[in-house]
Amino acid sequence: MRFVGIDPSTKTGFVALDEYGQILRVKELMGIGDKDPVRMITLIDEVMRHVGKDDLIVIEGFGFASQQAIQSGGIGWGIRMALTRRGMKYVEVAPNALKKFVNVTGWKGEAGDKQRLQGAEKKNAVMDSVKEHFGFVHSSDNVVDAYVLAQIAKSIKNKSVNYQYQKEVIETILTPPKTKKKGRK
Repeated sequence: MRFVGIDPSTKTGFVALDEYGQILRVKELMGIGDKDPVRMITLIDEVMRHVGKDDLIVIEGFGFASQQAIQSGGIGWGIRMALTRRGMKYVEVAPNALKKFVNVTGWKGEAGDKQRLQGAEKKNAVMDSVKEHFGFVHSSDNVVDAYVLAQIAKSIKNKSVNYQYQKEVIETILTPPKTKKKGRK
């Protein structure tokens, strides 16, 4: 069994770990050319060439504040549809859960004087925290996110983590909170 993390974007991060957490494959996938939809199609095809039928796949959920929301959404849905077409299951992890797994809150400063991390600052905080937690370093934030997702896949299977915040992420994935259904008044 491999543990696979996929961070779908115009530059899609892909990481596969073996059952011991050793890196088998690390790639940033981009598709062919710069004209859509050909680039998007070839990117999705490229992702599918890297996944296997026995992989435990974790894919990052959709971000709501993305600058490239339409393209990323198309790529993300395309990957999900291709996996489904092949009968492959996947687990979706919210962007904030990915950050929480490596103890990044998205904020800096002390109580009463907190400021939200933005853009590159947020990406760098995740990259620094991944280096601290796992010793993994890569120049692409997409690959770093995919690495965290692969580690989440491993933790889901092994049901073991090192920190309480990681345990909370895994518990939420395995037993999502029930949402209230809106009823008629």
